[in-house]
Amino acid sequence: MTSREIISRVLRRDRPPRIGFNYSPFEGQPRLNDLAGAGPRGAAESRATGWVADGAGFENHWDEWGCLWRRVAGKTDKGEVVQPALPTWDHLTTWQPPTLGDPARYTHLAAQREQQPGQYLLGHLHGCAFNYARYLRRFEQYLLDCAAEPAKVTQLNRLLNDLAIAQVDLYAAAGCDGVMIGEDWGTEDRLLVSPAMWQAMFRPDFERLIGHCHARGLTFWMHSCGYVVDIIPSLVEIGVDVFQFDQPELSGLDFLGQFDVTYWSPVDIQWVLPHGDRALIEEHAQQMLAKLGGRGGGLIVKDYPDNPSIGVEPLWQHWGYEVFRQHGNYA
Repeated sequence: MTSREIISRVLRRDRPPRIGFNYSPFEGQPRLNDLAGAGPRGAAESRATGWVADGAGFENHWDEWGCLWRRVAGKTDKGEVVQPALPTWDHLTTWQPPTLGDPARYTHLAAQREQQPGQYLLGHLHGCAFNYARYLRRFEQYLLDCAAEPAKVTQLNRLLNDLAIAQVDLYAAAGCDGVMIGEDWGTEDRLLVSPAMWQAMFRPDFERLIGHCHARGLTFWMHSCGYVVDIIPSLVEIGVDVFQFDQPELSGLDFLGQFDVTYWSPVDIQWVLPHGDRALIEEHAQQMLAKLGGRGGGLIVKDYPDNPSIGVEPLWQHWGYEVFRQHGNYA
């Protein structure tokens, strides 16, 4: 059975031979990996630049959306927006979004699909509403806008939602199996907007996007960090197929396990892995198998890709992998 078939059956809870895996190599040896990612090529003509040192310990770069980013040289990866593309709402009338709906940026995907016929291929959606709208205005200003200028926020979100839908069509045409978005919606103890505001301002575009994905035969996968308990039932209701949570313990395995969706997660990167306690890690891996993957599917396990940022040794993640490998079988 191919990885593509296994993941399809994991999502349907159709008792594949085993749970799904998405692990990188360990000590030079490959580990099980059923997934492959896909994305657009860089634009032929783009505003984006590389990182350039400013002589004061920082590096700066422009992205293709028109935002200027700054990071501490040698210390941080992404940095923060210091000059947004839309410093005022008047700029929205002349602002040009990136060319993410240009078919020419996706022509290479047909070859990738041909070269990886057995992998479950996920297309990454760039700039899906909240994920990027908050940078276009700067994060703190965007949150103020949600309260003070809801009509403007809705207009901007819909523009980005249209761009995401254009990407969905291109990924479907290229033979992808699903699409993936990254939307960090929570702090450690609450949503970044109120649940009522999320329902009124953000749910409609999520529902529109997910409905379009399903109409094109694609599954919908969503990453979010932080506390999102308040909106998980609604996201399930409107059709999210897979939640990628790096902190499943923040919501609670018992809570998550009640929903007929699939979870794509490492052993919890905040509450479990950083302890470096093998018995604890192995215990939580067993709990994930029982509570998230215990109904004939519903679980894809992975490693977190940045060990230094979470203070974890690669071996600690491998302990979890060994438990999943040994005990994550349905046959």
